Amino acid sequence: MPPKKPYASKFKIQLVAGGATPAPPVGPVLGQYGVNIQAFCQQFNDGTAEFKAKGYKIPVICYVFEDKSFELEFKTPPAADLLREAVGLKKGSGVPNTEKVGTVKKSQLIEIYNIKKADLNANDEEAGAKIIAGSARQMGLLVDWDN
Repeated sequence: MPPKKPYASKFKIQLVAGGATPAPPVGPVLGQYGVNIQAFCQQFNDGTAEFKAKGYKIPVICYVFEDKSFELEFKTPPAADLLREAVGLKKGSGVPNTEKVGTVKKSQLIEIYNIKKADLNANDEEAGAKIIAGSARQMGLLVDWDN
């Protein structure tokens, strides 16, 4: 949720969970907004500690206020990362229309939807699973709706 008080600017950045350091690309991005780099890294690493072992890239929106203080809004890991983990792939297909690299089950789609529920605009599990299935097809995965 965006902060309740007005903010001067905001930016989005996607970093490996628990891996924020003052080195590029983090330092230069934060520097142009006047954000305390060390405080950002500490807050980001603390907020993403649960995903560190998996090595997910976590998107975050940083709201910067007039006094250069900031607030972070953490998002869930990208659907592609969750799908790759569920199917056991290193990467998706380079030619998803013709080259299929695996199969994802309906139960896995629902499981991924439940993780990403806060970031998706689906009314129920079935609709959410269809959104995730679209990402799966773009990666070259077949979708098994029977399991």
